[in-house]
Amino acid sequence: MPTPIIVVGHRNPDNDSISAAVGYAYLKNALAEADGTAEEVVYVPARLGPLPPESEKVLEDAGVEPPAVIAHVHPRVGDVMTHDPITISQDATVLEAGRLLRKHNIRSLVVVDEAGKFIGLIATRAIANRYIAATDVLDGDPNADANAVAQDLIASLAQKVIELTERNVIVLDSEALLNEAIEDIMASDLREAVILNDEDECIGIITRSDFAHRPKRKVVLVDHNETRQAAPGIENAEVVEIVDHHRIADVSTATPIQFLNMPVGSTATIVTGEFQRHGVEVPPAMAKVLLSAIMTDTVILKSPTTTATDHERAQYLADIIGVDPTEFGLAVFRMKSAQGDIPVKELVEADSKEFQIGDATVLIAQRETVDLPSVMEREQEIREHMRMLQQAHGYEFVLFMVTDILAEGSQFLCEGNRRIVNRVFGIECTGEGGTWMPGILSRKKQVAAKILG
Repeated sequence: MPTPIIVVGHRNPDNDSISAAVGYAYLKNALAEADGTAEEVVYVPARLGPLPPESEKVLEDAGVEPPAVIAHVHPRVGDVMTHDPITISQDATVLEAGRLLRKHNIRSLVVVDEAGKFIGLIATRAIANRYIAATDVLDGDPNADANAVAQDLIASLAQKVIELTERNVIVLDSEALLNEAIEDIMASDLREAVILNDEDECIGIITRSDFAHRPKRKVVLVDHNETRQAAPGIENAEVVEIVDHHRIADVSTATPIQFLNMPVGSTATIVTGEFQRHGVEVPPAMAKVLLSAIMTDTVILKSPTTTATDHERAQYLADIIGVDPTEFGLAVFRMKSAQGDIPVKELVEADSKEFQIGDATVLIAQRETVDLPSVMEREQEIREHMRMLQQAHGYEFVLFMVTDILAEGSQFLCEGNRRIVNRVFGIECTGEGGTWMPGILSRKKQVAAKILG
């Protein structure tokens, strides 16, 4: 079974984070097929939150499966369990069980009914105890007939497995945290636990000896390299690659890795370049996904983060699918739900990132739109949610950028310590109504960089 390598973006994923994970996983699997390592590793795109509306629509239109949602990258039960354990029918004999145990050099067999559903375990310990009990009879009764006891033991080999089956077995979920599973098994009388699927079929078994090996899940980070934005448990994972277009932050590794970090407008731009560098053809479906990310992350190539490389690779992808990149980008932005229909939590938090300023933490959120008035109609509701976030998480301030991609600017709404924002940008962000910031399109380059600097 190939080792899964998770390709995942940051928390509160945006379209670039989703698309880069999908595109890079596709590329790495194609390269693994080409170099003959596909049986050893498989790259799995993942996400740490809900799909942005435009990502969902683009993936659906392209016929591409969305990345799986993961909650963390801590070691799980499924990372150490023995897959597809040896099973035996409840109607089999103890002799058959003994032969299977010896043949496979294992301590337990999974006992199943006629439909293949899990019943319990039969272990070498249970069989041994049957024979130890016979020895006890001889020791306890000097007049006992040794031949009769021996005949009884021989006859017991024909016993049905179900008669010696241990039913009080711990059942675990393959996604359960390994540390918690260790505690459960160490506290039990049995040495094993089983993992069942939704049909009550045993798909794995885990023993105390499996705990001696504490694996680290392998992860490729895309569109971030900061622990604050990474999956929970990243400190217990093995980061094997990073592909990003942000500042170099604090993710550390035990060994040298490939770290692709470029000052371009989108991680999808870097991924597209890797397709080109390796000579791997970009399928039209994947071209749609990657182009959508370049266009959203560069605000249709208008953001100050946009480079000539972004323009070149956007055109390259547009040619594959036969579209005008600007028209395609505008269509992607229109895929976002009507602003009035979006829950305020999603409206504010869907694209939000924490940043550290000294000992303080701030939250900068952004909503890109082609209809600024429809967002501002909900200003009171938005501000109430921002104040809740600020108080609940102890943020120094929460800054919400409502970016109008057609007017090429952002409306600033701020709750908390506004003095920092006012001082950095030389404005009076007084609250109600917000402050229009012409030309401000990039959170990374025009806002976060100035505040952090």
